[in-house]
Amino acid sequence: MRSAEENLAARAELERRGLSFLPAGLSVRLGRWLGVERRSLGDPNKNWDVLATATFVEGRLPRDARIVDFGAYRSEIVGVLSRLGYAHVFALDLNPKMARGFRAPGVHYVVGDFHVTGFAPGTFDAVTAISAIEHGHSVDRLFTEVSRLLRPGGYLIASTDYWPDKVDTTGHPILRMDWTIFSAAELADLMDVARGHGLSPVGELDYRAGAPAIHYEGRHYTFAWLALRKEERRS
Repeated sequence: MRSAEENLAARAELERRGLSFLPAGLSVRLGRWLGVERRSLGDPNKNWDVLATATFVEGRLPRDARIVDFGAYRSEIVGVLSRLGYAHVFALDLNPKMARGFRAPGVHYVVGDFHVTGFAPGTFDAVTAISAIEHGHSVDRLFTEVSRLLRPGGYLIASTDYWPDKVDTTGHPILRMDWTIFSAAELADLMDVARGHGLSPVGELDYRAGAPAIHYEGRHYTFAWLALRKEERRS
């Protein structure tokens, strides 16, 4: 994501298409004051990556595809996919409050660890993860599980906190988990690990960034978005 304006434009497009789960305009500020937003899906910062993920899924997968979202506590993408007509969407998160809060219609909520999900091999056509893999992650375990879960030709579509130069988050956990803002070098290493698990990037990789669009906990960064495809079995 190159700018804050790009992020705002993505929210406007989600609202135009009736895919936004966040209250708009004045009701956002009022909701924060009243604490209402905690009962909704989504995050005001996570617009660009939600729209990019929805657009990718809609353009490549049929409505009967099976999709699981990693790190799904308050995840807006599960609601967006439900509204788009995807009938087999699963939301997975360690937080047990996920299943007791706001639920998107038709989404199956499962409390669990995305490193060890318990789903059968080859269950899903896609795995989504909106700003999830940077929290408490193990890259090798993550891609081992993603590769196991995906059918050949299936996709991992994910976003993550990113800045080309390293931003230090040592000793600054989020939700009681380690927090990584991936640098360009770290993201390149992550791609190498993914390839080792049979997951290849869809399209060209671009590690450039514009101005920092996200300002959170004293750090200034942006979001990276990636789509990986599981290699087809060779006869």
